[in-house]
Amino acid sequence: MGHKVNPIGFRLGVYRNWDARWYADKEYTKLLHEDLAMRRLIGSRLRNAGVARIETERSANQLTVIIHTAKPGIVIGKQGASVDALRDELERISGKKVRVTIHEIKTPELDAALVAENVASQLEKRIAFRRALKQTLMRSMRAGARGAKIQVSGRLGGSEMSRREWDRDGRVPLHTLRANVDYGQAEARTTFGRIGVQAWLYLGDFVTATGEPVLPPGREPAEPAARQQQGPAPRAAVAPAREVPAPAGADEVPSLEVATPDSDGAPVADELPEGEQAEVEAAVEGDEDVDADTDSDTDSAEKVEKLTSGAKRAAARRKPAVARKPTTPPRTVKKPVARKPADTAAEEPEE
Repeated sequence: MGHKVNPIGFRLGVYRNWDARWYADKEYTKLLHEDLAMRRLIGSRLRNAGVARIETERSANQLTVIIHTAKPGIVIGKQGASVDALRDELERISGKKVRVTIHEIKTPELDAALVAENVASQLEKRIAFRRALKQTLMRSMRAGARGAKIQVSGRLGGSEMSRREWDRDGRVPLHTLRANVDYGQAEARTTFGRIGVQAWLYLGDFVTATGEPVLPPGREPAEPAARQQQGPAPRAAVAPAREVPAPAGADEVPSLEVATPDSDGAPVADELPEGEQAEVEAAVEGDEDVDADTDSDTDSAEKVEKLTSGAKRAAARRKPAVARKPTTPPRTVKKPVARKPADTAAEEPEE
């Protein structure tokens, strides 16, 4: 716990490439010191040009130097005078032909090295460190960063005891390997000492090994091409529904269905049980048959009359009884009796 790892070195060879791309067996030490001397020279000559990264590539007889800067005009100079002078100095150090390439950084707020240099320059101008941190974080977040963290350490505000202060906005996942976290550091040379500045910028996620971009949380990934060619997955076979046996005596229970109007518009009485309904239909068919006997006709007619009368009585029995209001006896109002005053009763003469 507490061990700090450089985010760039943590991702080298996995998602990020090296700044020095060359190989040597025997002359490795010599070429390494040449690279360090060239980087110190470029950093001193182009201190105010906003140089973020310096990449070197070596071939048999040529050296290529790639400079990433936010101010290419200062690096090039008038009619390329600054570039020519820089090339001559690099050729003198390496002893080979040097090719200088300049790449412009369009959004310096999203480069960690330039953000750290910006804070360091503000501290050199005696600006309060908390104000410098807040303003720089706000600019980086407005430029499109998903998270930013800046830390300053040293004699902040000219105090006798050095300390560390940091501020963060958004999220900076340092333990997530696929996270594109840029790291940069700079030094502010003040009158009371040097103040170190470190900056971390979270710019999103790297592309996965399969070539598919890493989506933010909450979005579902698209189906792979192989699965789209095969078509949708077949549906699982649905088992047929089983028939539930009816309980014993279900035929004996009459169905209580709501009466619906027939074709003439008159309401139809409740349906009869299946056994009685079959008898009624058989009786009606017997009435329409011309060759049937008269005795069977009278019997069927009597059965129809009995069944229909029974159905009407059953329907009448099913009708809910209307609740009657309780009858209350009329209230008798007693008339007040006029009483005579006591004085008038005393004045009346006796008979």
